[in-house]
Amino acid sequence: MRNLKVLAALAAIGALSACNMSSDRDRALAGAVGGAVVADVLDTNVVAGAAVGAAAGALCDDAGVCN
Repeated sequence: MRNLKVLAALAAIGALSACNMSSDRDRALAGAVGGAVVADVLDTNVVAGAAVGAAAGALCDDAGVCN
């Protein structure tokens, strides 16, 4: 249960911090860092977490999340 709370907090912080970035590259970098941290906390593949985070960060404004 504690890991779930930590994961939720990290995901929220990562999602909100990427919204203040001005370019897709900056948001992708912030997402990659956030994804890697979350993957490390969950003891899963850090590279895959970074890739998913980078994709989410780069596409968040296109999806209307970071407006």
